[in-house]
Amino acid sequence: MLDSGTVGDFSCFDGKIESPALRAIAGHWNEARKHRRMPAWSDLRPAALAPYFGLIWVFRYDRNTREFTARLAGNRMMVAFGKSFRGTPLRELHPPHFLPRAQAALMRVVSEPACCRSSGPLFKADGRITSGERIVLPLGADDQADGAFGASDYNRSIITVACNIESIYHAAEWFSL
Repeated sequence: MLDSGTVGDFSCFDGKIESPALRAIAGHWNEARKHRRMPAWSDLRPAALAPYFGLIWVFRYDRNTREFTARLAGNRMMVAFGKSFRGTPLRELHPPHFLPRAQAALMRVVSEPACCRSSGPLFKADGRITSGERIVLPLGADDQADGAFGASDYNRSIITVACNIESIYHAAEWFSL
């Protein structure tokens, strides 16, 4: 994963987002957090996110076990991975050789906390690369992150049901809150 450093201003993060759908999702996240560093899961309004549910994925973070468990995944993500995410530990969603990268990215989101944006190659599906854009934002109450709220906008034409899929984190840009 490439890292372009950190920036503290949300407007810098938002200004980098190219996908109109991801910009709307990030805008709602920013609105929901009000004056806080991040919103809680309960602060997000389903009606505002409804047009983008297919792109969204959410992981709950357990500070005691340091594990991420899928809370929600939109229909695009479930089709790509060929199964429901809900209640599935991160370690069961990614192959062992990739898990440390996925875990490290989500850990950075919740531990700093920070927002992440990446673009370019997002997935390798049955050996073919699909490109797009991904954002990951922290969630949490009381200024403590307890989740990662992400969305991926990509060309879904090469991703079919239950194909062999692997996430790619390329050219990540980090923005500390």
